[in-house]
Formats: sequence, C-alpha cells, structure tokens
Amino acid sequence: MPKLQLAIASVLTAALAPALGAQAQTSGTPAVRGGLLEEIVVTAQRREEKIQDVPIAVTALNDAQLERLNIRETLDLVRVVPNFMGSNNTGLGTANVYSLRALNNTESIATFDPPVGTYVDDVFIARQNANNFALFDVERIEVLRGPQGTLFGRNTTGGAVSVFLKKPAEEFGGYLEAGFGQFGEYLVRGSVDVPFSDRFLTKLSAYYIQNDGYVDNPTTGESNLNDRDSYGVRAAIRWLASDAVTWDLSFDVMKDDWMNLLNFDSKNPQDVGVAAPVSCAAGGPSRSRFSCTGLRTDQANLVGILANKKQNYPLGNEVNSFSVISNVGWQTGAGLISFITGYRDMTQEFALDFFNGAAPWGGFTIANDGKHKQFTQEVKIAGSAGAIDYVAGVYYFDEDNTTDFGDIFNIGFPFVLEDRIMKNTTEAWAVYGQFDWNFAERWVATLGLRYTDETKNIGYTANENPNVLSPLRVTSETIAAAGIPLEQTTDLVTPRLALQFRATDDVNFFASATRGFKSGGWNARGTNPGLIQPFSEEKVWSYELGMKSDWMDGRLRFNLTGFYSDVEDFQLPSAFNGPTGIVFITRNFAGMENKGVEAELLWAATDALTFFANVGIQSPKYKDLDPSIEQQLENCRNGVPGTCGVGIVTPDGEIAEPVRAPDTYTLGVNYNWQITSGLALVPNVYATKFSDHNVGTSGTAASLVDSYTILNAGLTLQADAWSIAAKCSNCTNETYVHSVLPPYQYLGNPRTWGMTFRLNF
Repeated sequence: MPKLQLAIASVLTAALAPALGAQAQTSGTPAVRGGLLEEIVVTAQRREEKIQDVPIAVTALNDAQLERLNIRETLDLVRVVPNFMGSNNTGLGTANVYSLRALNNTESIATFDPPVGTYVDDVFIARQNANNFALFDVERIEVLRGPQGTLFGRNTTGGAVSVFLKKPAEEFGGYLEAGFGQFGEYLVRGSVDVPFSDRFLTKLSAYYIQNDGYVDNPTTGESNLNDRDSYGVRAAIRWLASDAVTWDLSFDVMKDDWMNLLNFDSKNPQDVGVAAPVSCAAGGPSRSRFSCTGLRTDQANLVGILANKKQNYPLGNEVNSFSVISNVGWQTGAGLISFITGYRDMTQEFALDFFNGAAPWGGFTIANDGKHKQFTQEVKIAGSAGAIDYVAGVYYFDEDNTTDFGDIFNIGFPFVLEDRIMKNTTEAWAVYGQFDWNFAERWVATLGLRYTDETKNIGYTANENPNVLSPLRVTSETIAAAGIPLEQTTDLVTPRLALQFRATDDVNFFASATRGFKSGGWNARGTNPGLIQPFSEEKVWSYELGMKSDWMDGRLRFNLTGFYSDVEDFQLPSAFNGPTGIVFITRNFAGMENKGVEAELLWAATDALTFFANVGIQSPKYKDLDPSIEQQLENCRNGVPGTCGVGIVTPDGEIAEPVRAPDTYTLGVNYNWQITSGLALVPNVYATKFSDHNVGTSGTAASLVDSYTILNAGLTLQADAWSIAAKCSNCTNETYVHSVLPPYQYLGNPRTWGMTFRLNF
C-alpha cells in the first residue's frame, strides 16, 4: 500500500474508533505491572498527567522499561520512537544528531542549534556537542514529537527529549551494578539514598564506563580507536522545608572521552557502496568487524602547526561538564509555583582526522578547544481555576561560548586553512501561558501562547600562526567589512491550539495546531570572512490528529497520530556562490513539508507476555526553493561543471530527498517467566527497521542508504535483591551507514554484547 494511502487509512481508523468505544473497558490503567505496559505520569504539558490523557504525541519510558530494552544512552532511544532517527556526529561520540519528523542538524559548533531540544530535569541543554548522555539513576524519559514552541520554547521544532533523574528516596537503599562486555568493556554503576531526617533526603549516584574501542588501524598497529572512557557523579538533595515548600538541588560532574572516527567493514568493504579510504587500503587482519582509521597515532602531532594549547591535543574527543539544577516548588492556593534554575559549564577538547590522510597530521584535521557556559532561570505556575487548567511562566536563557579551532588540510604538507578564536553569545527571554478549558463533560479546548525575544552576537580573533597562508584572515573586522552582521535579533510568537474529546474513560481524541521556531546563526566554520554567512530562524507549523486508547481491560494500548508539518525558512546545507565558486554552506534555501502517521501498540497478552510495535511513516519534500537553487538546478541540467551533486541538487539534476527521514518499524516481545516465588527469567527481543533513506543533502551514491534492521535482545535472571543480565545490541552485526562526509561514509556501531550483575539493597 502506498505511503499516502496507508496514512489516510490509519487516520480513518482513528476517526472510526468511537464506534468501537463500547468494547473498551473503564479500568483506565494497564493490567500488567513491572512490564512494558505500565502507566506513566508525564510532564509533557509542564504539569503532571497520565500519558494517555495528554493531547501530544509522546513516547515515555520509565527506569524498568529502559533497563529491559537495554537503552543505556540517549542515542538508543531511536530504536523505540516512531519517526525518530539518530547517530553520532561525524567524529564525535559525545554528540547526537537527532532527526525527528525529518528535522535535524548535523553541526555541533556553537553557532548552530538543534531542532530537537534536550532537557534534564526541565533544564534545557543547549549544545549538541555533548547531548549523548550515559543513563544512570533515571526515573523516566519522555520523547515529545512535533514542535513544542509554546511550553518548551525555541529549538524544539522537531520535538524534545526530556530526561528526568530520580529524586532522593525517603528510606535508605540503593543498588550496585557491575558488568563486562565486548571490546574489553567494563562498567560500574551505583546509587545510594541516605535520608538524614523525614524532611532532609540525599542521594549519591555514579557510573564508570571503559572499553578498548572496536576499530583497528593495521597501518599503525593501533587497536583501541573509537574507544570510550567515561564517568559521572551526581549528588542530589531534597529538602521538604514545609508541607507547602520542597527544594530539589542536584550537582553533577561528568567526563566523556569518546570519538567516532572514520572506519570501514574490513571483511566486506563493498557492503557500504564505496571503496575503503586510500590510507586504509593495506587492510590486514582485524580483531573486530571494523578496521582502519586515520594514520595519526595517539599522540600530539600538531605542535608548531596550530596555535595555543590545542596543538598538544592527542587524537581524541574529551568533554567535561559541571552542572547545577535547583527546583523550588511552592504549593499555593493559586497552584504550584516552581523556581527552576540551571547552570552548566562544559569544555570540549578534540583533535580529529576526518579524511584519513597519510601524514602525522592527517588528511583533513580539526583541532578544537571549546568552553561553553549557560544559565537558565524559569518561574512557572501550574494550577486550576474552575473549569480552567493553566500553566504560565517566564523564562530567561544566557549562553557564552568560546571556541579556539584550527583546520588543517593535507596537500603534501600541512596547509592550515584557518586558525582562530570565535566567541558567541545568546541571551533570550520569554513569557508563556497555556489554558485548558473543560467546557463540557468530555471536551477540552486549549489555547497556548509564547513570546520569545532573543539576541545573538558573534566575534572572531585571528590566532598568530604563520602557517595560515590566507591573505585575508577571519576577524570581526573583516566579517563586518564583508557586510555580514555580527548580531541577530528575533522576537516571535509561537501559539498552540488544541481540541480534545474524551470519548470514554479509555479513548481520547485530539486535534492541534502548533508553531515552533529554531534560532538563526552563522556558518562559523568558514575559512574566509565572506563565508561566515548568517542564516535566519527556521519556523514550523504542525497540525496533528490523534487518538490515545486502552482496550481489553487495560491490556491493549493503541495510540495513533497523523501529522502535517509546514516548515518555512528551512536551515538547509546547500550550494552557495562564494568567492572561489560554489561552496557548501547553510542558508535558508528552501521550505519543507512533511506528512505522516505514527502508531504505537502495546499488548499484554497475559500477565507474563507482552508484545509491542511502533510504526512511523513520513513523506518529506522540499518546497519554495530559493532562486539560487533554481538556477543551480538549471545549470546542472545544462551541463555546467560543478553544479551537479552539490547542495540539494543530485548528480542527475533532480532535487534530493530531505536527509535522515526513513520510515521506522519496531516489533518486540517481552516475557516474564516466574520460575519460583521471587525468581523470574525475563527474555526480551525487539527489532527496528529503517527504510531506504538519504544521509547526505545532495543524494550522491555514497549517501543513499538501503533499508536495514537492528536486532536487540536480552535475558535477565531476576530476584528481589539481585539480577544477572546478558544483552546484545545490533545482535546480527548489521553494517549500515549513518553519515557521509564526502567522499567517505561513517558506519554505525557493530554488534556489542555484555553481562551485568546488579545488587539491590
């Protein structure tokens, strides 16, 4: 069945479901506890509600479900959320490119913002270069699909990934977990709750993960590339100051040393459609499926080539962060007033060879010394007045970034394209409100509105480096002389309109229209002043029709959403006529529309056996092309050199498909075999299929990815006080491409397996 027909049929199913309403029971909550069908309370509308009562497309998983599905980091969520795809940024294991309903951003530098916002305990995490969190002591995760511009604000045009960590418990207890796995991995995780009194509760949590990496380099003999060395410590305090006032305060320190270097399948390089990088052609035996990356060894190779301390960086990517989150809740007669404060101080140091050059400094190498600080303050009230439920607040965001970075290209000697220090800031404030009017017994009308005012600034200083041969350096003065503004301002209103009909206690319909926007920025990686081109904010209207339903006395849950997204001023990497010809640069070159269907099914066939299935179908396409794209398209078809296979124009003179927008299909089963009282064996297996899709804007052969399926499985022996688990990810060792940096492809992780032992106390 064609995609559009299937989408129409699915939405019609939702529209006809009231006729089946008499069959629905009124239990209101799932029958199975401790499994995949548990009821979860979410805050997708910034107040506590049961997930089935929320008129938003949201997937939520609690701690037990995350553990059972072997979701150990935020990137793993792409296995279980419809129309959600993700991968590491090229080179950076700490950075995730999330793509939700075809909205994504592949840049990690601080002048670009992601369209899928990441939140931890209601605090926005601005930088994409460190959004791949290792999960420990998590209470739940909510993935909100579609723009969340009213209640969450800017940079959530695609949606939001919201992580909530556990609060300190009222009783002493905790757990300790240790494990080992493939590629020499071992991990330790633990948490302990220590209540000092009935009103003063504390928690201390920590984790450590280390592995040897899955990539060999037969040329240099290195065998620990794409390895990981990470740890994190979190301290949390809950002070019940009075019956009306609660203060939650947490501190965390995290370090993640993790890179994602170019590699290829040493056994079947032809599987991915292109030849192995030339510096890897020597081949040779490999202890893993993947082998061969850049020729730089794990030592400093940039001394005397770049300026400042980044010349001493070894091959690698290390992120260190310190965060403080404070949430004071005050229950008043008008509602719960929350004072939410967040501070994050992060550094990132990396030296990465992206093109596998046959030289100590690599083929195309970027060395980066970044310092990033952000502060957020929000005051929110959530309450009710008669038939009106409301959420309202004010929000302030301040960010300062300093990035010292240099680019080296191998032309037989290390040619330094540019070596500079960039400083950029963002200051934004907003006021918002959402009002839900229960105007009839089963009807709710929603009106939401947010006003955002944002100012961004950028400035450059050229490092003193005689290896930079360009006669015109990138500085604030030369950029301004090129007519490029060093400041951008945005003020925008993002409304939400929704109508909800509760057909029965267990069947809920909704329709909505929501606006969102993603901030503008600059092409910060430009190596001459004329290339630091600005791009304006990206705006989207999204229209949804959905159903949430529980059936069979709460044993069957079926949720369905149909959507249409209209994106204006899409921030698109494309062709641009620069000083030396066509270059690859991001501008607002087009609009985009996307329509699709998302379905989630959970069925507790028995108290022990649960099936689940998720389907995401979408059909994005570009529209409203900029005249420069139309001209490039015509030039390509007329045979003008350098205009085909560039930007969004394919090698055969067509407009490419939007990137990272496959259909997704997940099917799984979970069984709880009660061996004896207090002892169970729990097998779990699920597979996620991603359909054919494009991972490069111009749709070249290297960027067209055939459909692939990732199989994940686990087996847990579980008692009240302990558990032993064996799990694998990508169990069939599927080879697949997740990104392309022309002309090379970046592959997803190979099969990994591991075993853990957990003790609860």
